[in-house]
Amino acid sequence: MKRTIALALAAWLAGAATASAEEKFNFALNWFAVGDHAAYWVALDKGYYKAKGLDVTLENSKGSGDSIAKVDTGRADAGLADAAVVIASVGRGTTVKTVSMVFDKTPLNIFSLKSAPLAKPKDLEGKTLGAPPGDSQRQMFPAFAKVNSVDASKVTWVNIEPTAKIAAVAEKRMDGVGDYSTGLPLYEKAAGKGNVQMMPWADFGFDMYSMSIIASAKTMMERPAVLKAFLEASYMGWRDVMADPQGSMAIFKKHVPEVDVETMTPNMMIGLGLMKTERYANNGIGWIDEKKMCDSVDLVNTYMGLPKKVACKDVYTTDFYTKVAMPQ
Repeated sequence: MKRTIALALAAWLAGAATASAEEKFNFALNWFAVGDHAAYWVALDKGYYKAKGLDVTLENSKGSGDSIAKVDTGRADAGLADAAVVIASVGRGTTVKTVSMVFDKTPLNIFSLKSAPLAKPKDLEGKTLGAPPGDSQRQMFPAFAKVNSVDASKVTWVNIEPTAKIAAVAEKRMDGVGDYSTGLPLYEKAAGKGNVQMMPWADFGFDMYSMSIIASAKTMMERPAVLKAFLEASYMGWRDVMADPQGSMAIFKKHVPEVDVETMTPNMMIGLGLMKTERYANNGIGWIDEKKMCDSVDLVNTYMGLPKKVACKDVYTTDFYTKVAMPQ
């Protein structure tokens, strides 16, 4: 009996030691949980984080500005944020850097109704568009307009909350809104399938970097191995989502019961389409192309009115890159 108790205690102590050895890691999403976040729950569910000694918490945020603030102040170890907003934040003094790219192709886009479609850039002249002041589509619109010979002075932007975008289109409150192309299923849920027009900026000569994973200087300097381990496990989650989207969505639903599978599955699939590029096929998920990154920085420096010019080397690093091959 005593031997049994001793063995049980030893086993418990060994388990406790293993648990305490796990590094806590807080990851700030850029929004509430949506389909293109499924990979992180897949990595969590399949034990990829745990196998690397990580105890990962996934936390919702209220946009890129919020997730950047959490990472910069140490409330999160890493997070998701739009590259344009990250670059601008560095110009205003944050210590964050992009350590991984999520979407290799930009999701920047304008939504409207097919009954009054904004199908090409010139259609925007004389129209009213909605977005929050810090929205990446709104911030980068002068550059998009210049590339497409649009007179930006003939386009009116109205301040609206991020949560009001869908209703603004569905209820015809304005001509269109700036929002990621991955949001199409949410707009179609409100306006009816087949009734929503998209204007993906990548189709009109504007493909700057967008959704990325960021970390603070503190995380990069003090916990480099932990950060790299987190990224590798996350890429494994993305790999599995690509290989089995339906199974991955089931895992996502198990952990986030409020997820609308019918809406979020196509949301996730659009995100995967932004990742299935030649660059990712050759280099793996998370790869950052230097030229595309620096071109993105140049656009932000030119059009976002920063207090100081941002150097490309100050906004990203490839030190934590680890290759996880995509499924064939």
